[in-house]
Amino acid sequence: MLLRIRVRLPDRPGSLASVARTLGAAGADVVQMAVLERDGGRALDDFTVAWPAGAGTAGLRDGLTAIPGVAVAGIWPTVEPKGAHPDAALLGQLAADPARGTMTLADAVPALLSADWAALAADHVLIYGSLSAPANAPGYVYESALGEGWGGPSRARAFSGDGFHFAACPVSDGLDLLVARGGDAPPFHRTEVFRLDQLVVAARAVLAAPVGR
Repeated sequence: MLLRIRVRLPDRPGSLASVARTLGAAGADVVQMAVLERDGGRALDDFTVAWPAGAGTAGLRDGLTAIPGVAVAGIWPTVEPKGAHPDAALLGQLAADPARGTMTLADAVPALLSADWAALAADHVLIYGSLSAPANAPGYVYESALGEGWGGPSRARAFSGDGFHFAACPVSDGLDLLVARGGDAPPFHRTEVFRLDQLVVAARAVLAAPVGR
């Protein structure tokens, strides 16, 4: 199985090597690493690692937090998107079947953002959910997480509520794309929100904006 591990660490020589050694000693095989931010002598990095199925992560977390200056922001299951360039592959899928474009987008985004599920909501009514989306996603998102009276996002944004972290982006007038993850996952980082926004912008272009429902 694959895990995504988000850590804050000192932005100085040797810190990254210490994290990598600790991951290896715990039995995690690093398959990808991304720097999310560097500021004030600190860095926020994401590691994607291969991890034995069914193995607990408590020892992994303990080992990382034992490194001076390192804090674990989250450890959660993820999947590896198909293809060497998954964002480009998604655009190809949209172009191949534009009639199903927004649904294809909702199906693909959870893997791209290490999320649990995604849903399309039109005027606060669920019209499509990805494989793991809860049946009550509209009320759950719009009422429990955001509160009544929320009119939908005017731009991509992140928020949290009722045990889940969300990212939302308008696809067209009245149509919103919602992405969610829970458990030990951290909130969506601004780079992830930006990526979601760019994916939707690209989808509009491929599908001849505005995207139809």
